[in-house]
Amino acid sequence: MNTHAPGHAVAGDQTVVLGLSGALGHDPSAALYIGPRLVAAAEEERFVRDKHARGRMPLESARFCLRFAGVEPRDVRVVAVPFAPIPLTRAARWHYAARHWYAPDRALDALFNGNRRYRRYRERILALLRELGIDPARVEFHPVEHHLAHASSAYHLSGFDGRVAIMGVDGKGEYTTTFFGYGENGRIHRVREFHDPDSLGGFYGALTEYLGFEMLDGEYKVMGMAPYGDPRRYDLSRLLDFRAGRLRVNTRYVNTVGLRRYRDRGRGCYYGPPLVDWLGPPRHGDSADEPYVHYAAAVQQLFEDAVLALMDHYLGDIIRESGRIVFAGGGALNVKLNQRIIARPEVRELFVQPASGDAGTAVGAASFALAARGVRPEPMEHVYLGPAYDTDACRRACAHWGERLHAEQVADIELRVARLLADGHPVAWFQGRMEFGPRALGARSILGCPSVPGIAERINAQIKYRERWRPFCPSMLDRVAPQMLGSEHPAPFMTITFPVCEEWKSRVPEVVHQDGTARAQVVERRHHPRYYALLEELERLTGNGVVLNTSLNRRGEAMVCSPGDALAMFFGSDLQYLALEDLLVTKS
Repeated sequence: MNTHAPGHAVAGDQTVVLGLSGALGHDPSAALYIGPRLVAAAEEERFVRDKHARGRMPLESARFCLRFAGVEPRDVRVVAVPFAPIPLTRAARWHYAARHWYAPDRALDALFNGNRRYRRYRERILALLRELGIDPARVEFHPVEHHLAHASSAYHLSGFDGRVAIMGVDGKGEYTTTFFGYGENGRIHRVREFHDPDSLGGFYGALTEYLGFEMLDGEYKVMGMAPYGDPRRYDLSRLLDFRAGRLRVNTRYVNTVGLRRYRDRGRGCYYGPPLVDWLGPPRHGDSADEPYVHYAAAVQQLFEDAVLALMDHYLGDIIRESGRIVFAGGGALNVKLNQRIIARPEVRELFVQPASGDAGTAVGAASFALAARGVRPEPMEHVYLGPAYDTDACRRACAHWGERLHAEQVADIELRVARLLADGHPVAWFQGRMEFGPRALGARSILGCPSVPGIAERINAQIKYRERWRPFCPSMLDRVAPQMLGSEHPAPFMTITFPVCEEWKSRVPEVVHQDGTARAQVVERRHHPRYYALLEELERLTGNGVVLNTSLNRRGEAMVCSPGDALAMFFGSDLQYLALEDLLVTKS
């Protein structure tokens, strides 16, 4: 692995900030700033090979960040975390207690011991610092409220000037679930917050669980299932009240705790028996069948309508003034919602933090701490912030598999891979620094030619082993995007869906979803020249500068990090070709 990055030496006047997430027990990550530059960021799951790394702390990801940047533990001046104590004088704890009257143990705990989770988390962070060789007594410890960390990850990294609307939609942080505010002159201002259990993210997560997927993991599956249903078939409005700027969740049905919970196969769920009495038994299995596809469509519609109504109420004037809005939190990964946001005439530009979920709060906390010390973080133009491995490291990894593989060093690997894709073969593509965030963006990807009939179904069935109705996304040349999408809105991170122009639906049908849209990545040469060259060659061979791109992992696994991970996945699937830096690997 290339452990040092040229130009990252720490000058005496540069602030080194280490951001560490993991406060909520899932998706721990680490991020490192040297001055205004985000030098490294990575999720813990990639190193420990445990998707979402539940209950873990970001030990290996922090070690990577320090090692890659050549930063010694003594160089770290600030440690920022996305979790902070909430005083009793704030409305949050009182709201939580009042809304959980039916679970008095939780209500009383919020009032009399409301920062218990923070204190426990702080002790775990201090123990982690000692394990990293960082003396807690020698660094500034900066706790940042969870939703301020989300807000900072979007606002401070957007590169937007002037007054900018900020929106955060998540399950919950300490107590806050939904954030509306604005940024100006480097400072974040609150306009309105909502508190647990009144949570749009929690509502969506509870219905995700009812629809048979794992909460905090399967929400994008609900979003993918929704286009197969009709949202008009079922009226779910009794679950949410979002009229006139209010947000109130019906906790008899969803966001349910304690004795109100429905138990499915002995496990407590985040929805109540009244939901099951109303809609029927929860879904099980992999089929996209009725009535559940209609429920998914109705959930998606209600979520979109609620977010947009609240956005208009609290941020409408700011958006009309500036034309710009930034968005973070797990709800910001809802690409169909984002499509509706940019379709609004008053919205000129939307920046969605590419690691909008809780992994991104390491960057958010670090950038907030940096801005508080008078340093403006650089805009986030790419997410290639993880480890990289050279061809020699890849060759050594191949040696462990002996005669089970053949590894050929290829001078122009991108040209060879483009030819394989055009001939109808899926290819695993492992190049450069690993992506930060949940999307594969051409560093740890499985690729296919989107004009080859059946390539998507083949990858789903034989390589990814996932539900057959799940869609695939396109990566495309920047000059192709306006033709295919009919839009010049920036789309580098696969965070927005766009309607696909009619001509292109027949040209690249394998990356067009049921509703005629595609979640696009627009590729620029400066950020990934090898991936760009592959797209150019594929355009020469097929006429389309577009490739099907999905993450290099199997269902239920974290995206691969190292060459060893890639090879294990290669031999655990029906993949026949793996481009491992300059090596083209095939099975003997």
